Amino acid sequence: MVQALLQFVIPIGLIVLGLVTGKCIETRHLSNLAKREEDLKELKVCNLRRLPAELQITESFIVTGSCVIATDYFKVFAAALRNLFGGEIKAYRSLMSRARREALVRLLEQAKKLGAGGVWNVRFETSTIQGKKKKPGGVEVLAYGTAVKSA
Repeated sequence: MVQALLQFVIPIGLIVLGLVTGKCIETRHLSNLAKREEDLKELKVCNLRRLPAELQITESFIVTGSCVIATDYFKVFAAALRNLFGGEIKAYRSLMSRARREALVRLLEQAKKLGAGGVWNVRFETSTIQGKKKKPGGVEVLAYGTAVKSA
């Protein structure tokens, strides 16, 4: 009886531990992102291709920010269930949001190091990373744009 109970409790305990640990890591990352975004809010970000005519540009640079975030077994399992019944995969939505935000913050940090006042023509590229033998993979987001210094 005790052995049968242990065979059931240990796996459930490990699953709960994995869920709690993953949630803590995600929450800490989101908190860190919010702080870094606040520190970079003075930089202008725009997806327009052309700069305004009145803006006097003294220098420009290409800047990039890249981020790879791994999926976990819980997100893969939730996505598999959602694929059976249809609908939005909310677990992946948060994963993509974190990856985009992190890539943009890294792009802005690079622009700030170069002394830029803003980044124009910002674009995002995404790709998935497949895990081997049905193991979770990840998502990569690349943000790129033109950092500009103005007079």
